[in-house]
Amino acid sequence: MCKNKRMGKLDDSDLKAIKGLIEVTVDEVIEKRELVTKSDLSHLPTKDDFYEKMDEIMGELKAIREEQPLQGHRLSNHEDRIHKIETHLRMPSD
Repeated sequence: MCKNKRMGKLDDSDLKAIKGLIEVTVDEVIEKRELVTKSDLSHLPTKDDFYEKMDEIMGELKAIREEQPLQGHRLSNHEDRIHKIETHLRMPSD
């Protein structure tokens, strides 16, 4: 209903034109401000996929960290054995 008699009524074509202007304006705002849309995020993993992969990576990291002292001990053992061999063979050590 129109409360002011001087104002005309909007018909379907007017409403469609207004909707078109709003859509164009929203698209321009998205482009200018670089707003993120759902389509921009569609290539990203879901939270569940992300956390599942992070659990896998953290498991691998934990295994590497647990293995590091063992590798260090083996290296020390090899260095000791090489030093003994070099001493026995009277070879200069670096």
